[in-house]
Amino acid sequence: MAAAVPALVWVILALGVATDARWLQAIDHPLMPWAARLGDEGPLHAFAKSLGKASSNWVVVALLVIAAAYTAWRREIRLTAWIAASGIVVIGGNALLKLVFDRPRAYWSRGSWFESGAQPFPSGHAAGTGVLLTVAILLTIITTTRGLRRRIIIASLAGLGVLIGFSRLLLGVHFLSDVLGGMAFAGATTVALWALLVPQSARIPHELAVITGSGRKRVAVILNPIKVGDVTAFKAKVLEVVASEGWNAPLWFETTIEDPGQGQAQAALEAGVDLIVTAGGDGTVRAVCEEAARTGVAVGIVPLGTGNLLARNMNLPLNTREAIEVAISGQDRAIDLATFTTDASFDELEAAEDAESDESDPGETTRALTETTFLVMAGLGMDAEIMSGVDDNLKKKVGWFAYFVSGLKALSFPTMRVQISVDDGPFHRFRARTVVIGNVGFLQAGIPLLPQAQLDDGLLDVVVLAPKRFIGWLAILVRVMGRTRHTDRALNRMIGHKIVIRTEAPAPMQLDGDPVGMGSELTAEVHHGVLLVRVPVAPAAPI
Repeated sequence: MAAAVPALVWVILALGVATDARWLQAIDHPLMPWAARLGDEGPLHAFAKSLGKASSNWVVVALLVIAAAYTAWRREIRLTAWIAASGIVVIGGNALLKLVFDRPRAYWSRGSWFESGAQPFPSGHAAGTGVLLTVAILLTIITTTRGLRRRIIIASLAGLGVLIGFSRLLLGVHFLSDVLGGMAFAGATTVALWALLVPQSARIPHELAVITGSGRKRVAVILNPIKVGDVTAFKAKVLEVVASEGWNAPLWFETTIEDPGQGQAQAALEAGVDLIVTAGGDGTVRAVCEEAARTGVAVGIVPLGTGNLLARNMNLPLNTREAIEVAISGQDRAIDLATFTTDASFDELEAAEDAESDESDPGETTRALTETTFLVMAGLGMDAEIMSGVDDNLKKKVGWFAYFVSGLKALSFPTMRVQISVDDGPFHRFRARTVVIGNVGFLQAGIPLLPQAQLDDGLLDVVVLAPKRFIGWLAILVRVMGRTRHTDRALNRMIGHKIVIRTEAPAPMQLDGDPVGMGSELTAEVHHGVLLVRVPVAPAAPI
């Protein structure tokens, strides 16, 4: 186990302290006067004092509580238990260990800022710092993909630990062995609790998990040139990753206004590729995935849009280079795809022209149903009004914040009368400002609109929002962020395989963030596990 090395260091140091070994004295005593003189009442002394205050056990406990609260909010119960147990066992256990070892404190620095009758071994500051940084490093490993960013974060955390440990020497209040003992005890304990409490599903899967298709390693890249921007630079990044992972030279396809991805995906499949990498926004991703469903060919996603909700809900990297690496070398995950049938027109201009040229009585015409798919969310009412009201120029400047601005404008959207049927059951009447059907649960900024929704559970989640006044939106926001399960007329939820929604009057509709016109009926039906998407290879648990 990874805990074996710090545990061994701890045992050796503990034996040395317990027996007052000469080899330990030879390390500690010559170093302490030098470090104390270096930090005696100068700028380094002030810096060391600041680090001492910032790494006190009270600060460590507060930060661990914040980390545990975040993992609990994300419903990572095992991680929450691990963080809590690590803090309690390390900080509490370190205090008990101090009672076992009778060792004088090293007050080498004149006028030291810190006086305490507590035994110095193992160092409490070092133990607290050790558990906090070990937790931070392990959380970094499981939440980031391999690459420069992960290495920088881990190196920064390790460097912070070295600085805090050295500050104890500068202040002259601890021997080097006190600091190393605290760090080793914290590291060994935290990693051991990880192995005990965190499920082993976090281990790297068998190497076959990263092989898809026929194994010939033929890849097609479908890119939206508008979203990509510098196509040449993007292709260079892809070629570099493809070559490093042993894949053959890719086939290249670019989307157009007339064909956002379906035709390119069909051509890629006809060419017999084993993997399709799509680079663009949610619309491009949806178009490609619609064609790749049920083919057994996986789709790698390089998110380049404003929303990127599918990527965010699947914890895919938003950094282009890291996303390419996951798309090429990740493992396949089977997720659900939903069909979307509506009487709304997908082309408002064409619908208007058709209406002008239609000589029949408008009251006798019927709108043809259009069927497509969605991966993220579909809905009608205020949320669709938000999508259609987004200023494209503002979106280019501020990203997804433009949706927030459009949302403020859409708050006055009127209440609709809707009927909803779940799994071919009876229709139930609601008054609503917006109805959202989700295959995923989280919006931008991590807002848990549908917290129970899962991409691979074979179910669709529905939320009906109907605040009476403006202040009602604030109450709904509190309930949504709190993930409350209580339902009433203001916020109602349903779950099913098939959802049918009817409105008394045509209402704006949206599909994966794209407005699809006005309609009065939609049907959404989930298809379980029909699409393979590349996700990061699960990081290894410490062993």
